[in-house]
Amino acid sequence: MLAVHFDKPGGPENLYLKEVAKPSPGQGEVLLKVAASALNRADILQRQGQYAPPPGASSILGLEASGHVAELGPGCQGHWKIGDPAMALLPSGGQAQYVTVPEGLLMPIPAGLTLTQAAAIPEVWLTAFQLLHLIGKVQAGDFVLIHAGASGVGTAAIQLARLAGAIPLVTIGSKDKLQMAEKLGAAGGFNYKEEDFSEATMKFTKGAGVNVIIDCIGGSYWEKNVNCLAHDGRWVLYGLMGGADVNGPLFSKLLFKRGSLITSLLRSRDKKYKEMLVKAFTEQILPHFSTEEPQRLLPVLDRVYPVAEIQEAHKYMESNKHMGKIILELPQ
Repeated sequence: MLAVHFDKPGGPENLYLKEVAKPSPGQGEVLLKVAASALNRADILQRQGQYAPPPGASSILGLEASGHVAELGPGCQGHWKIGDPAMALLPSGGQAQYVTVPEGLLMPIPAGLTLTQAAAIPEVWLTAFQLLHLIGKVQAGDFVLIHAGASGVGTAAIQLARLAGAIPLVTIGSKDKLQMAEKLGAAGGFNYKEEDFSEATMKFTKGAGVNVIIDCIGGSYWEKNVNCLAHDGRWVLYGLMGGADVNGPLFSKLLFKRGSLITSLLRSRDKKYKEMLVKAFTEQILPHFSTEEPQRLLPVLDRVYPVAEIQEAHKYMESNKHMGKIILELPQ
């Protein structure tokens, strides 16, 4: 099969398609013939040599995929049949023509969505669901501040916060991205290049602050985050795009607010946790992708590349111009 490959860490120019052995499904696994995968920041970091896949996982990039069930491994207990369309959460391996998946990490494709659209769901929507509900304990009426509101996780978190009856606010870097976030349901948005988002947030919430912060930035935002956090608020950190270092009285400021700083990653979690997460998401959230109600959920796609253009896809993600997901289509 063909798979995205790089021989040494570095820039996008190191990426190419390589013919590698097709994997065989093990105990309780399904072999998925991949129609589409998607790019995530983790792919960029792994290519740069900064984020290794979990022990025992494939070195091939790709944290999510959609396609059709091609083979069932021994001991499969589920309802999957050969030929069924499905999408999957993966520790790696999705940017290839075939990938093996524990059957508990497969999800049905919502009615009305294409395989290309479905490839945009697993990693970012499960991440956003985990951050908001399992970790952030979001409640109806909460103010939720979502950093990188036009990213894959951001566009999912806006919609999930709205679905939960919360009030999503976003930080964003351009007027176009702000308009898209508001169309998805953001109640307000702040361009971090033009204004202090912390002051703007406090003004929007009439001094109350936000109950939940969904943060992929980290270091460079710590003080503004604490300043606009409500008392007893939850600051959920899942990325360090703004650096890992903090200089200043973080603990005293957080203590004054009685705030919680909670960190989370999804990729490194064990199979049992991921299966629990996929089951909860499938039952509670997936039906909302198929309904005709006003709260219908939609994956946001920016660009679709043939996987042969993997270098260009990485360059585009690194430009930070995208809104929503960058999709890779595999040859059939």
